[in-house]
Amino acid sequence: MPFFKNSVYTPGFWLMCLSSFLFFASFNMLLPELPDYLTRLGGADYKGFIIALFTLTAGISRPFSGKLADTVGRIPVMVFGSLVCFVCGFFYPWASTVAGFLFLRLVHGFSTGFKPTGTAAFVADIIPVARRGEAMGLLGVAGSLGMAAGPSVGGWLATHFSLNTMFYCSSAAALLSLVVQGTMTETLPVAQRQRFSWHLLKLEWSEVLEPRVFAPAVVTLLCLFSYGAVLTVIPDQSGLLGIHNKGLFFTCYTVASLFIRLVAGRASDRYGRVPVLMVSSAILVLAMGLLALARSAEVFLAAAVLFGLGAGLNSPTLYAWTIDLSHEERRGRGVATMYIALEAGIGLGALLAGWIYNNMATRLPYVHALSALLAAVALAYLLWDTKRQRSSIA
Repeated sequence: MPFFKNSVYTPGFWLMCLSSFLFFASFNMLLPELPDYLTRLGGADYKGFIIALFTLTAGISRPFSGKLADTVGRIPVMVFGSLVCFVCGFFYPWASTVAGFLFLRLVHGFSTGFKPTGTAAFVADIIPVARRGEAMGLLGVAGSLGMAAGPSVGGWLATHFSLNTMFYCSSAAALLSLVVQGTMTETLPVAQRQRFSWHLLKLEWSEVLEPRVFAPAVVTLLCLFSYGAVLTVIPDQSGLLGIHNKGLFFTCYTVASLFIRLVAGRASDRYGRVPVLMVSSAILVLAMGLLALARSAEVFLAAAVLFGLGAGLNSPTLYAWTIDLSHEERRGRGVATMYIALEAGIGLGALLAGWIYNNMATRLPYVHALSALLAAVALAYLLWDTKRQRSSIA
């Protein structure tokens, strides 16, 4: 493929891809087993909090990680995120109560509040705008490979060894991600860099959200609701359909996502961000509708493939659109704003999915129907925003 021969992609970019692979493998390794683990601790009614608490602290930390990425540097922000992931993975075996487990999930969320923010800003610094969509697609491929490998490896480790082995391996993957980051060179301009001090954690309201990226943030929130819902209910839905490997849905989803990122990685660079997002939103509507109707493993896994295709088009395009609209000196803040919307969407999806589902199989279609409705709203918003901008130009 041409991108492997192009000097645009430096060793720093490929190292970042490796770091992202390890990071996403680390915390995704745990996801299929956590609902059952929490149930065994006596917390079956709190399954929605597994994702919701994680995304809560991730969302809260985004304004801080965005500001620090624009002042202290991209790499320190990434290092902190990976360090949190390493520590939390190590301490899961010691969380023997529901409260302790949920507290650890809350702390673990800081990892994704920091690492991806620094990663996106770092890549935006080293890749020219004409290749930004493609680069975000490739970075997403690395993350998706980690998301695909994580659940499968985690399930295998839990089955053939123990849950504690799975937790420690998750911690080890985060540590390796941390080591890789230590080989990279900081990309934040020297003139912008400051030493870390506690006053940098004091935020003005204007530093929390970047108004320039309002449109991609809205679409992110609406489309990522479905991901939070899927993370919450899919392990149980897999069991109800007789699928013993709870990570199989996520594997199919991720393989489809990888395929579309490789094939259509430059689509938004060629045809525009909004047209590609319209297509991806429509695919998400179809995927969630199919999940709501799934009564067999075949239909269920077909929905996983559709979901992966929609997400594979959606994610890198949203990243690229956000960076396009961000001011160069506030790129970290722009990325952080998009991630706040992402965490809000995933967190709301997880909470509402857990509340609607309530361990009752007959309610699963309602969970997916709501996800389909919100993806349809995202499509409608994109159509309206495009029409509004054309009218203002005319």
